[in-house]
Amino acid sequence: MQNNKEVILKVEHLCQYFKMGPTYELKAVDDFNIELGKGEVFGLVGESGCGKTTTGRTIIKLYDATSGNVYYKGQRIVAGIRSYKDKIKSEKKRVEDEIEKLRQEEKLGDSGAKEKIKTLKHELSKEIATQKENIKLAKIDQKKCDKIYSAKLVSQLKAELQEKREQTSSQEEIEKLEKDYALKIQIAKKERLVNEIQMIFQDPIASLDPRMTVREIIAEGLIIKGIKDKEYIDERVCEALEKVGLVREHANRYPHEFSGGQRQRIGVARSVIMNPSVIIADEPVSALDVSIQAQVINLLNEVRNELGLTIMFIAHDLSVIKYFSDRIGVMYFGKLVELATSDELFAHPLHPYTRSLLSAIPLPDPVYEKKRKRIVYNPIAEHDYSKEQPSMREITEGHFIMCNTEEFEKYKKQLEAEKK
Repeated sequence: MQNNKEVILKVEHLCQYFKMGPTYELKAVDDFNIELGKGEVFGLVGESGCGKTTTGRTIIKLYDATSGNVYYKGQRIVAGIRSYKDKIKSEKKRVEDEIEKLRQEEKLGDSGAKEKIKTLKHELSKEIATQKENIKLAKIDQKKCDKIYSAKLVSQLKAELQEKREQTSSQEEIEKLEKDYALKIQIAKKERLVNEIQMIFQDPIASLDPRMTVREIIAEGLIIKGIKDKEYIDERVCEALEKVGLVREHANRYPHEFSGGQRQRIGVARSVIMNPSVIIADEPVSALDVSIQAQVINLLNEVRNELGLTIMFIAHDLSVIKYFSDRIGVMYFGKLVELATSDELFAHPLHPYTRSLLSAIPLPDPVYEKKRKRIVYNPIAEHDYSKEQPSMREITEGHFIMCNTEEFEKYKKQLEAEKK
């Protein structure tokens, strides 16, 4: 699932399960894989409750992942340990079953059974040690990736300072350098890798603290980073407000004084002030009027082009997704079922669920609406996975679909017929 751009965010076998009692688990996200290129807009669509928001929140570490990994610029920032524990359990069970069979054979006179049992036990202990090491590394990356990142930044800044000292002969310039770098190092010590991934939340009312002014809301991230210069903070807040189409005077007002669209602009300003590389936009326009939706989408487009952002755009409105996204992933019950470029997905939808979603898009054409047939997706009737389980397969370049071998051949013929 690669694209030609430099990969900035890689999600690998991500799972997020929630306990729903002593025996039942809700698989909100199940084996989710995606790679986002620098400057790309990736649209994630699906019906309510399919796991879109949970995916975004797990990537940004609002939830601890059950299993799987998330890599940002090559460094692991999210690591779940469930898969490693399951591997230990399954290997123990497999080895126990094989040893039981070998012991029966030993009773029947097989002289080599004892040696085979010994070999199996040795292999099991090696596998358990490997998985325990994986668990240890996963916990370190999950909990300490930010500390590792800030330590790396501090080290780089100190090396830069030393290099500039050696190139400067004036004592006055050296003192100025040391003062500048002291502030940079102080900020770097509180820097967090996950700060480079920001989120715009769905509800512009609930996501803003009603007791804080707009200035306090937008500046909060800078203050957490350790910036104390009031003038610098005020200037950055005003810049962020103007960038999203508001004015400086709005900084001293409270959220209840703004309309829904203006509140969402404040949410965008709160994200961009941190100078992120990736933004996860969780249905940022679904709570807004149609006219305001277009304004917010245009704003995100402008911010994306100006700052070179990578955006994961979560929505259930397919017409908005088509306009805004480079690639689109379709999600159903926690799984990615189809992935393609925006034009390819709308021109040649293959998975029955994708076709069902596209058939639900209304158009302002009464003649078309009278003839439009709503396709109902029934997974039990559409798929037979009793013989072979589905997997993500590339049917044409950049177009992936969740299917087994029999379905793959059927979709391939269907695609060839459509393109003739």
